[in-house]
Amino acid sequence: MGLGSNIEEPAAQLRRACTALAALPNTRLVAVSSVYESLPMGPSDQPPFLNACAQIETTTKPAALLTALLEIEAAMGRVRKRHWGERCIDLDLLFYGNTVLQSEALTLPHLGLYERDFVLRPLAELLGDEYLMPNGVDIGTLLQSCPAHGLKLSSAQLHTGETPGNAL
Repeated sequence: MGLGSNIEEPAAQLRRACTALAALPNTRLVAVSSVYESLPMGPSDQPPFLNACAQIETTTKPAALLTALLEIEAAMGRVRKRHWGERCIDLDLLFYGNTVLQSEALTLPHLGLYERDFVLRPLAELLGDEYLMPNGVDIGTLLQSCPAHGLKLSSAQLHTGETPGNAL
């Protein structure tokens, strides 16, 4: 699960999102990565983003999980003003095991997953550089070839008290 925020106290927004993820039915929040700061991918007239990844175990099917994520975003006040613009919270279903899915509402694995350091770095922290992604390439190799987005480790903390597991 990818988490991002760049307005309205981003670190607090990420913590609220983690609490909401942990409260989802049939879902267990296994671990949360460190927080990383990155330059925005979209319009440059917005603040930097804070990004993290959350590892969950769930029996909820992908489409229903996406619906739950969109409901969390709405409850937290997300307003979609412009493409890749500022947002108080962004929750992305990055992948669901090795499921490959393409529908109008959901594409798995997430488009752009393999080219975004602000997603791959926290994933590597949770799963390890050797973890094989759904495309069969390990995270470490993907990180070596993806463009940089001014990524740096943030001092913000999202501790869950859990330890990393194997499901994301």
